[in-house]
Amino acid sequence: MPSRQRLYLIGILLLSVASLSLTMWWGNEPLLGLDLQGGVSVRLTAVGEADEEMLDQAVEVIRARVDGLGVAEPEISRTATGVMVSLPGVDDQTRALELVGTTAELRFRPVCETLPAVAEQAPVLAQGDPGDAPASCWPVLTGEVIPATGANGLTAHEDDHAADFVVLTDELMPGETITRRLVLGPTILTGDGLSDADADFVDFTWQVNLTMKEGATGIDAFNAIAAECFAGTAYCPVQSGYGNGQVALVLDGQVITAPQIRATSFQRDAILISGSFDKQSAEDTALALRYGALPIELVAENTQLVSATIGEDALKAGIIAGLVGLAAVALFIVAYYRILGLVALASLAVSGSLLWGIIAHLGTQSGLALTLAGVTGIIVAIGVSVDSNVVYFEHLKEDIRDGRTARSSVDRAFKIAFSTIIKANTASLIGAGLLWWLTVGAVRGFALYLGLATILDLVATKFFMGPMIDLLARSSWFKHHPLRFGLPADGAVKTIGEAK
Repeated sequence: MPSRQRLYLIGILLLSVASLSLTMWWGNEPLLGLDLQGGVSVRLTAVGEADEEMLDQAVEVIRARVDGLGVAEPEISRTATGVMVSLPGVDDQTRALELVGTTAELRFRPVCETLPAVAEQAPVLAQGDPGDAPASCWPVLTGEVIPATGANGLTAHEDDHAADFVVLTDELMPGETITRRLVLGPTILTGDGLSDADADFVDFTWQVNLTMKEGATGIDAFNAIAAECFAGTAYCPVQSGYGNGQVALVLDGQVITAPQIRATSFQRDAILISGSFDKQSAEDTALALRYGALPIELVAENTQLVSATIGEDALKAGIIAGLVGLAAVALFIVAYYRILGLVALASLAVSGSLLWGIIAHLGTQSGLALTLAGVTGIIVAIGVSVDSNVVYFEHLKEDIRDGRTARSSVDRAFKIAFSTIIKANTASLIGAGLLWWLTVGAVRGFALYLGLATILDLVATKFFMGPMIDLLARSSWFKHHPLRFGLPADGAVKTIGEAK
């Protein structure tokens, strides 16, 4: 056996064992998709025109909402006309749909009070009727109204209404610790009054420049509260450590910024927000505000609800189908090719172990979900893999029928067969690539796993099956008893004195 062939065989076996061992050691396991563990999937389509920037911001807002649900590895992507959201493992599917489908609104609220951070506590129900309360902060300062709060002492998304007093924070970014909470008054102005927002480099610092619309719902409303905040009245009291009152700009329950108001009035295109902005944070803030100024109305289409029970049943059905298909293939290949059939199954096991390690790693580290369509692609790939073995074995038979011995046919048959296998698998890869490029959703999952399994089949054929059969061909069984390998008896080597 050539040293290169020996290295191929040892290398692929070590790689296969290492793949399985590391997968178990790291605790990697496939991430099941929506159809295998249940959940909710919905395609949201924008009403009217929406550019890429607006859709990208919509994706980020929805992602922030989903993170609040605690969904593991959600799939949120932008489509040509909206957003596609898949949330596997969601128990409260109705709430999930409400959260991802609600249009975000930019709201201007006065800062009534600053509270310290608190540990998670039970919800506190609102007292009084904040919906009828005036814009003044006085009701919360006197205790007449207590905003509804939940986890971390903050108002939950479903309790965040424009006319209510709320408790929010501007410190909810990943990795940040909440150190303060802001009690905010009823909304005095919405994003409809904002015309534009841009990041500007002014006086050697990055600032955000707001441009308000004309009229009572734009600059007039903003200047009305600006006068109150500048004077520090009950409508917008001054907080400890500040010289003037503040207005919080809130988008989807998150305080984007809460600047002090340092003038009694502003020109509609000359409202500058300063702070500890760098270039990126100023641009992100401006983008968030522009999105609030131009909210996207999203309507739900093609909503798919899958219960955990249905997902579990689908997973069991996929596993059973795979095992039945594998058993049928194994019985056929062993009955027809005998020892060579066992080699084919071993080759399938090698490629399967590598595939499992890749799927488990991508699922754990990159969030690549294994769907029912992906399982189908893997099952189809079993047939593709076995077909590669059949091509090689039949070439061996043809060479023996042409008068060669079984041993002398091995190298020649493999070179010809592997060339054929490459051409056939290339056709499969082209098909998988076109499916991936031209389709979306489940069909892409099928294409991905079919293509991945096809590539691993080529690897197992080149580095395991060829060298393994070359090793077996050096045994006396292969030379004198080719029938045991599913090959014609004509390929046996004749011994001296044996009858012709």
